[in-house]
Amino acid sequence: MCADRTAVLAPSRRRVCTPHRGSSLNRSGGNGRLSTMRILQTVGSVVALVFAMAFGLVLYLVLFQDDDGGGGGQLAAGSLKVGKGGVPAAYAGLIQKAADDCKAGLPASVLAAQLQQESGFQADPGKSSAGALGIAQFMPGTWKTAGVDGNKDGRKDPLDPEDAIPAQGKMMCKLLATAKKHPEYDGSPIELALAGYNAGWGRVEEYRGVPPKSFARGETHNYVKIIMGNVAELTGPDGGLSTSGWARPVEGGPLGTPYHQRGGSWSSGMHTGVDFTVPTGTPVKAAGSGTVQKAGRGGSYGNQVVIRHLDGTYSQYAHLSEISVSAGRHVKAGQKIGLSGATGNVTGPHLHFEIRTGPEYGSDINPVPFLRQRGVKL
Repeated sequence: MCADRTAVLAPSRRRVCTPHRGSSLNRSGGNGRLSTMRILQTVGSVVALVFAMAFGLVLYLVLFQDDDGGGGGQLAAGSLKVGKGGVPAAYAGLIQKAADDCKAGLPASVLAAQLQQESGFQADPGKSSAGALGIAQFMPGTWKTAGVDGNKDGRKDPLDPEDAIPAQGKMMCKLLATAKKHPEYDGSPIELALAGYNAGWGRVEEYRGVPPKSFARGETHNYVKIIMGNVAELTGPDGGLSTSGWARPVEGGPLGTPYHQRGGSWSSGMHTGVDFTVPTGTPVKAAGSGTVQKAGRGGSYGNQVVIRHLDGTYSQYAHLSEISVSAGRHVKAGQKIGLSGATGNVTGPHLHFEIRTGPEYGSDINPVPFLRQRGVKL
């Protein structure tokens, strides 16, 4: 039997297999049926082509046009907000790929906030007073060792975003991996990496954390603070309710200190939750529906809220600057329960988030896979 007897290669060059002897196509009337088959195949091909072209046009309009037909709408490219008020579309793919290539967990929104601060997303903002060049503001000496030929054109050019952004990503990835080896340093791994990018890792080692305001007239300290504050506005709208009824506890904000990182800052010798690095005043939302068990001071946790969910698990939100709920109150997933802050035992503002199997300390489980298994994007 000819398996591809009715296959069509193109409307003008159809391939019809020769039928076996005894086939109905060799019998009386076979030519008429063959002609009818060819006509149907041609019509089917034309209809499929028209449908594909129409679908492609619709997809283009959705991805690249504003609601009013103009260009530059706010789009989500991975974890980035692209367009007006966000990342220029020309650089979104480069930034996302640079982040995805990093195995240390580098958020694309952090790279974007860096570029916004360094150059305002300009490919050639002019040489800085210190001599830095390009969209990622590389110093010539640093570029000699960190520069890459991202677009494979035979040149390593700091003024070419296709070279500079991948180089920025690789440098930040290396710094982040190093920072994660030093939980004893003051600051989250992302903050330490940013400080290393700005001042050099040697300064981070010297101060055992982000250099203080007294260093370089506060340049590095402010650099880290500004970038971390801008991350949320460059993060794509992926923090809503999942189909399973769970939500991200804060919009935007990269993950900071991971679950079970070891260090002397914690009484158990390890971190019992995960940190979302967001500035003070960021709205904190209930990760799932349930009843508030605790709302108030919690020792080293500072101002905290603990919620018992319908599945019997508990979520904890610590170091809040403001609490918006009270014990005994029922809350829905995604409902605001307070504002992030820096109360309790902290080195800077962030949300400490835990998932527990019981209401008390010590029953913690890893919150990252817990939320991801419920469709929440982190």
